[in-house]
Amino acid sequence: MVVPNGSACTDKHSQLFRVNPTNRDPQPCQSVDSVSVSETHDAVIIAFDRMEIRVSLSPMLLQIAVDGVPVMQETTPLTFLTTGQTVQTVSQKGSEQYYGGGMQNGRFTHKQQRIQIERSVNWDTQGSPNASPFYVSCQGYAVFRNTFAPGVYDFGGDIVSATHNETRFDAFFFLAPEHGVKKLIEAYTRLTGRPFLPPMYGLEMGDSDCYLHNANRGERQTLKWSKRVADGYVDNDMPVGWLLVNDGYGCGYESLPETADMLSARNMTMGLWTESNLTNQPFEVSQGKVRVRKLDVAWIGDGYEFALTGCEQAYEGIEAFSDARGFVWTVEGWAGTQRCAVMWTGDQKGTWENVRFHIPTLQGSGLSGQAWTTGDIDGIWLGSTETYVRDLQHKVFAPVLMSMSGWAPYDKQPWTHGEPYTSINRKYLRLRESLLPYLYSFAAEAHLTGTPPVRPLLLEYPSDPVTHTTAVQYQFLFGTQFLVAPVYDNQTVRDGIYFPEGTWIDYWNGNRYHGPITVDGYAAPLETLPLFVKEGSIIPMWPTTVNSFKELLPDQEITLDVFPHQESGVTRFRMYEDDKVTRKHRQEEYSIQEFRLETTSASTIVVDIGSIAGEYEGKPAARGYWLALHLAPGTRVVRSSHRFVVTGEVVKARVERLAWQESATVSFEIEAVVAALSYQE
Repeated sequence: MVVPNGSACTDKHSQLFRVNPTNRDPQPCQSVDSVSVSETHDAVIIAFDRMEIRVSLSPMLLQIAVDGVPVMQETTPLTFLTTGQTVQTVSQKGSEQYYGGGMQNGRFTHKQQRIQIERSVNWDTQGSPNASPFYVSCQGYAVFRNTFAPGVYDFGGDIVSATHNETRFDAFFFLAPEHGVKKLIEAYTRLTGRPFLPPMYGLEMGDSDCYLHNANRGERQTLKWSKRVADGYVDNDMPVGWLLVNDGYGCGYESLPETADMLSARNMTMGLWTESNLTNQPFEVSQGKVRVRKLDVAWIGDGYEFALTGCEQAYEGIEAFSDARGFVWTVEGWAGTQRCAVMWTGDQKGTWENVRFHIPTLQGSGLSGQAWTTGDIDGIWLGSTETYVRDLQHKVFAPVLMSMSGWAPYDKQPWTHGEPYTSINRKYLRLRESLLPYLYSFAAEAHLTGTPPVRPLLLEYPSDPVTHTTAVQYQFLFGTQFLVAPVYDNQTVRDGIYFPEGTWIDYWNGNRYHGPITVDGYAAPLETLPLFVKEGSIIPMWPTTVNSFKELLPDQEITLDVFPHQESGVTRFRMYEDDKVTRKHRQEEYSIQEFRLETTSASTIVVDIGSIAGEYEGKPAARGYWLALHLAPGTRVVRSSHRFVVTGEVVKARVERLAWQESATVSFEIEAVVAALSYQE
């Protein structure tokens, strides 16, 4: 089936096509205007819009063209091998890049690569723990093989060879020649299911261990040991969202309701690892208050269809016996798993290689519609003070994050190594917590469109050829406004940071980089993650002292971190909000608030705070706002519509309580003190 410009319909008999676990009805087909079908002596031709599908009859070959230019063209007829495999071969152009295949450890682009579309017990580089039978070409097409059979995609040489271990061929072809990879992901996830919207605690730090029959640490008591770890987060003043209390073979649990109450009193949520089945969900969810599920490879690994069924069963169990959204982790994903689970990279080692290969891995997963992916902080085995800090810095900007203790010589909580590492880790966990209003807005976008919150540069800068190559595989975008370039070796200098078009501001010192440019020699001591924000950004934030969203006041003030253009420009940010936990957003109980930033050539900066449109339970009747204006070097505010204070190069102004239906405009008049100099040109 060819799916143009993101329109799609589903086969109601296929489990892969369930839009989400709560909606068993297929998406309706979208009509295409002016479809014509014609035949010649050697071909059948289907034409619509500017696209043409030509099926040659002898030999039988498929060609898809846009404006007469072939976008995808088979080189040989479909091959059905006597060994039980089906092979499709497609021509490739010299500059063509390929993405997808699900989670392919260590890779985000597959040019001249061969990838496995199968369950892999190799969870290191080149492994494929959450594969997907889907690939994308930068030429504007994508192919989804409708199958649970394993396969191999070979992007080497002059052709693409896509093989699956079955004697049938069932595929969807997506076309979006002018809209790029982002539109193709939207089409694919429209067909196989949008990524679920996590509850807010799912975006906070998670912690996992076995607190009963611990094979490596001896006998424990669930309540006592869970309390010890929970109190560790409280005593060390660190953010955390949830604890998994039985993560280990044969661990089991006891005193589950009492443990859940203890965690709840500390603003933490209960989670359970699931070793063999999901037969006790009514008790565990309703009385034990389990809101997080982690599925083990041992019982979901009998086949991808079984694994997907287990994922949906766990997700639906949380929703059937509570008012919360499902929140599940799995390591055996496939096409469709994005609608019910976080996918993580498997059991890892705390090494520099582990830090390195996760950076492109999470980007590549997002290009297969897997919006919620991660790896355990510093792995579960081995580890060191330095690898822990660097890996935590990176994964604070991953879609989700978790640590798992019980297997390494030391536990993996962020205070284990003492100072100065505890303070460094606290700083970054607090930064993530404060950025959750920003991240949650991109979570809602992922749920709506399939676009992942953590993005390779090519999704936002598709016309820049550098962004499609491995030259940028060790950096990524957090949403659209942050560029993150983790340090992935035992160095204090980061080379090869590529800044695409625009001006990028060092988050720590305000230095500016004008792209496109590659910067070497960036000073990055252990406490510094290379982090940059794009000029013109408006970043909604919570206070940096918050350790849990449950600490927020009903009318909690929002801080707008504002990075104005040096010259004229207009930008907007739309903040999404709902009740953060329940499923009422599916009944359109949520709100959108727009913030607008304009810098004029007359040296005026204007920030518009829009009204809050929409309704949900817990929506504030009124709230205040702080504006933190990060001025360019050599400029200052001379007057403002609101009272302000100056701290260094940051100007802070407060907007008193606005009712939800009210809006406000804050203006600043600025002037040059000295000529502003760019840090890099």
